[in-house]
Amino acid sequence: MSIRALFSGLLVGFSLLVVRPVVSAELPDFTQLVEKNAAAVVNISTMQKVQQQRGGDFNGIPEELLKRFFGDAFPIPKGAVPEQGNGNGSGKKEVQSLGTGFIVSPDGYIVTNHHVVADAQEIVVRFSDRKELVAKVIGSDERTDVALIKVEAKGLQTVNLGQSSKLKVGEWVLAIGSPFGFEATVTQGIVSAKERTLPDDTYVPFIQTDVAINPGNSGGPLFNLAGEVVGINSQIYSRSGGFMGLSFSIPIEVAMNAVDQIKRNGHVVRGYLGVNVQEVTSELSESFGMEKPKGALVAEVFPDTPAAKAGIKAGDVILSVNGMEINKSGSLPPVIGMTPVGQPVELRLLRQGKLQTMRVTVESLPDDKKQAANQSKRSSKGTPEASAKTILGATVIPLEDSVKKKLDIDFGVRVSSINEGSLLNSGVQTGDILLEVNYIRLDSVDVLADLAAKLPKGQKIPMRVVRGNRALFLPLVIQ
Repeated sequence: MSIRALFSGLLVGFSLLVVRPVVSAELPDFTQLVEKNAAAVVNISTMQKVQQQRGGDFNGIPEELLKRFFGDAFPIPKGAVPEQGNGNGSGKKEVQSLGTGFIVSPDGYIVTNHHVVADAQEIVVRFSDRKELVAKVIGSDERTDVALIKVEAKGLQTVNLGQSSKLKVGEWVLAIGSPFGFEATVTQGIVSAKERTLPDDTYVPFIQTDVAINPGNSGGPLFNLAGEVVGINSQIYSRSGGFMGLSFSIPIEVAMNAVDQIKRNGHVVRGYLGVNVQEVTSELSESFGMEKPKGALVAEVFPDTPAAKAGIKAGDVILSVNGMEINKSGSLPPVIGMTPVGQPVELRLLRQGKLQTMRVTVESLPDDKKQAANQSKRSSKGTPEASAKTILGATVIPLEDSVKKKLDIDFGVRVSSINEGSLLNSGVQTGDILLEVNYIRLDSVDVLADLAAKLPKGQKIPMRVVRGNRALFLPLVIQ
């Protein structure tokens, strides 16, 4: 082969390498998924009568709409908007609310959010073919924000249900709903996180996504790429009232557990242990002698509950329930909540560095009033006594008899003040009640003083306190 031929061949090969296009990763095609499932997603509108405080329209524009777009930047002078009543002087008006739902049976059962249909005088379901039917509420559960409604119909198209437990972070998902009343709107995104616990939603391990969810999407389905419903779009985190990339969906297993009970019994009954749990932080895991943070830390066991009867103690770290791992504290309530009442469960837990297995028979969750009565009300008010001592850089006083009676305990000391540079600055606050240090109960201020002198330096020690109306653990480090 001549040098010229060799050079030409190398040049052609090099050219092919240079001009070869870069193939990008293909994005999923949602068109077939939408075509197959859109007819099973419905628009829900409700009518409510609410107390009118200050009128409804400003030059024909609803006040709620003005506030949504302008906030406080467009103040409406008091008295500028006439009050609208219903003609009988009651000062009430009818308000329309919009939401979404999805059909789970051909004979007209529809799942949506509790807050979509709560207190509704009338519920109208609008289908993809624009047909409208009046629906009735079969049952609703505020704790999970799930409701089951029904229309009189036959042969309706339904959705296929999947398993949210199989979802992976980063997986593509799609929502169909009615944001701001725009029916059959499709938005897509990925799963951002799983098992999110939100305030006042301890029984729902939310799926977090970046799917665009706005008012009106509530109650709509969240689909995986297989076209299966894996969640119900329920909440958004927003300072503006609109989408900000943080959307939360109820896992379909949690939702359908509530739906099945509503359909069968008309209400939802949940399993109950009777414990107050908190997250295991890296510092707390070190103080408990754990290799890494995991599990649900029992901060408090309420009296006369399944946990108390079984011998569960504050400081136990629950690692699994019937073999199912509990990685976060927020995972425990829904697992126990979906356990049939009267059924025993096997708990694997860590107690003072030793693994144990315990069996607990789950009871039904008491209603809010009974539960509040069962859980001791905490108080941090009292009169400091003369026998105060400065320990670890903080002023500590004996616990007042009135507080002991209210808490139903006979031990503990109170932190009345914390000095600058105190060792308790790592987490303890003024007014906290110290119950235990390194699993040793504090019967008096002197007990704490003796313990403080003997605690090993440089190690994290678990310390149990009561703050406000709940108990929790904090790590104590002696430098």
